[in-house]
Amino acid sequence: MIVEKFPDRIIEIDQKQFLYFGGTAYLGLPTNAAFQDLVVQNILKWGTTYGSSRTANIKLSAYIAGEKFLAQHIGSEDAVTVSSGMLAGKLVLEKLKKETDCFFHLNEIHSAIQIENSLPVFVNGKLNERLLDSKFEKITILTDGVPSFQTKPADLSFIKQISNHKEITLVVDESHSLGIIGKNGSGIYSSINFPIKRKILVSSLGKAFGLTGGVIASDTEFIQEIKEIETFTSAAGMNPAFVQTLSDASEIYKKQHQKLLENLNYIDSILVKNENIKFDKSYPLIYLLSKELVHKLKEENIIIASFKYTKEAEPLNRIVITANHLKEDLDKLVGVLNK
Repeated sequence: MIVEKFPDRIIEIDQKQFLYFGGTAYLGLPTNAAFQDLVVQNILKWGTTYGSSRTANIKLSAYIAGEKFLAQHIGSEDAVTVSSGMLAGKLVLEKLKKETDCFFHLNEIHSAIQIENSLPVFVNGKLNERLLDSKFEKITILTDGVPSFQTKPADLSFIKQISNHKEITLVVDESHSLGIIGKNGSGIYSSINFPIKRKILVSSLGKAFGLTGGVIASDTEFIQEIKEIETFTSAAGMNPAFVQTLSDASEIYKKQHQKLLENLNYIDSILVKNENIKFDKSYPLIYLLSKELVHKLKEENIIIASFKYTKEAEPLNRIVITANHLKEDLDKLVGVLNK
């Protein structure tokens, strides 16, 4: 299906209007007039792009403002922006593979943080024996903040069971939790408190935050090391107009996050729970386990996200709630789900 303008709460296909519950614009920012005004003003100041290396002799204050905001929002010592969430993940892996004896992954993780020869954290429902032995190793655990097909943050309590002979680095991809979960959408990074050497956040900013780019957040020492990697120094940075907007839009983010929470609470108050629907009022995705429901929604002129993550996979059917959906949209959606 091809549309001619940004798919917000309503989209038009073949001159027919549909309610839209797809995409990843959780805070509804791409069409938010106040947010757009900030972006336009910052483009007028910083230009449409800046193709220079971040290590060039001329430094832009936009990066200082935006990255300071992100570190404060996330609750990390430091943060650095890059041109995409995918690059954020690959930069972190490039750095860590030189100092990690063994990688482990929790659940099915996004390709941004996948690496060859990584081992599963759990084998047949039990903690991988390699995590329990007495051999000293530097290990890195890779996880999504909220796993695919789930509506709650990853359960990281297993970390407490890992042998104290392991030096643990934790990498969390928060592309679908930053801006959504936690106070004002701070994500889960600041709430992770386990006996580990280091925790690292990577995330796209093109989902909830509405701007093309990515972020890496961690302690100051690690962020400085990232800035020294050749892949970072030889690449252009995130659009400075967008980075400046991150800082300027802090109040808009709070307002839109509150609107999203109100929409989720409203759905929770009217949705009849059943085994074919996976929903949690703290998260803006509703997973449909029944193909019949997908067809029923389309018959009622409601389009949801439906796609395959990989060639062989079953279609992923999910309803995406945003801050822009109106009560009447939610009434119509839930009316179909409750039938």
